[in-house]
Amino acid sequence: MRRPDQQTTTRPPSDPAPGAGSGADATAETPPDKAGEQGHPAGDLTTEAVLAPYLRGQAADFLRSLRLHHEHSSPAESGGHDAAAATRALRRAARRISGSLHTFRAALDPHWADQLRAELAWLSGVLAREHAYAGRLTRLVEALHQLSGPALPAARGARASGEAAASDAQGRAALGVGAARAGALLERRLTLARTRSHSAALQALGSSRFHAVADAVALLASDVPLAPGTTGRTAEALLEPAERAEQRLLAAVAALPPADSEPYNEAQDAAWHQARLLLRLHRYAHEVVLGAAAPALASCGHALDLHRDAVEAAAAAAAAARTPRIAPATAYALGVLHADQRHEVEAARAVFRETWPYATALTAP
Repeated sequence: MRRPDQQTTTRPPSDPAPGAGSGADATAETPPDKAGEQGHPAGDLTTEAVLAPYLRGQAADFLRSLRLHHEHSSPAESGGHDAAAATRALRRAARRISGSLHTFRAALDPHWADQLRAELAWLSGVLAREHAYAGRLTRLVEALHQLSGPALPAARGARASGEAAASDAQGRAALGVGAARAGALLERRLTLARTRSHSAALQALGSSRFHAVADAVALLASDVPLAPGTTGRTAEALLEPAERAEQRLLAAVAALPPADSEPYNEAQDAAWHQARLLLRLHRYAHEVVLGAAAPALASCGHALDLHRDAVEAAAAAAAAARTPRIAPATAYALGVLHADQRHEVEAARAVFRETWPYATALTAP
């Protein structure tokens, strides 16, 4: 692609590989004001001194977000934007704790790490569903409005004259007839799913299981259970698992389907979802080892988030089209909507390929 083939971003910026990590790319990996302060020292710090503060900080963020969520979800509050923001912050902290427990499991008490990681994954999944359904409905309704406008988007290709233009006009007319009903059907389905997810989240937050998770995170905020023998080890021991996480990501990206793949082949979506999860784990490991996020990975991470949203929106449109006894115009509108979202899938993949900062994985066929 466009950037040098630098394969390790979890090594300290003070000890770059020969010929790598210079110029603009070096500054992109680690901010100048943090390079000496947050770069991994050779042996001054122990594993505990690097990993424990990160986990304690994320645990404190989790507890703070939980308190804000309770405050804004009370009957006296509206439970609107502030509650949603608190939920997002809660999930953010839970993901970082869970990801760090996964990557650096060897440095921690393995039984404790596995148990807490599973519980945090459960909690994050429960809290994510309501937000996901709301975002999906907004995305699909807006796409329907755009598709049923006076002209189809330019992405549909150049318009021919004569019979092709007449066919397009008929297609837009048919889409306009079914778009309103398709939107109403999607709103009924996704609003019901969102309501159920909201009830499930409230039930989960009031359960004994959640209180056990909150208690475990509260203990983590003051005490990080390390594996025997870890206390005296230098922080260099964290580099190996962080680099394994990076290599898994690079391998997953190298295995992604080529750019000329069929965008309607939904069997390929799983590989992209896996790359997104591995990128997230790599980013969190980068935060632990180097003390800051990797700026070069922000854009491609956002592209993979958009990819997931488009995949799930296309699946929702397809599921709605399978509703029994719907009018042909409604089914047609949902089919066009499904195709539009699959085009968005391909667009997100193209953005990822353009913004991916390493050359090796994306020069393949």
